[in-house]
Amino acid sequence: MQNKRVPLRTCISCRESKDKRELVRIVKTPTGEILVDSTGKLNGRGAYVCNNPDCFEKLKKNHGLERAFKENVSLDFLDDAIKELFGENK
Repeated sequence: MQNKRVPLRTCISCRESKDKRELVRIVKTPTGEILVDSTGKLNGRGAYVCNNPDCFEKLKKNHGLERAFKENVSLDFLDDAIKELFGENK
């Protein structure tokens, strides 16, 4: 019986370690574009956020993506990501 290790990642918003599949990956591509990586396989610098709207709202306040990518990230990107992932209600 083989024990498979589950890859853990830390949410940059709440700092909780969770299974990689429970988090949303946001990536800064080598060309500088910032995207929500639904496949988890895009090239570039990745940052992980819990798959809930509260952590995304907290990211807007604490500038976690800006620290992770060492550049300004527009609030419009975060608003669009919240709409895409969680619907118009949030």
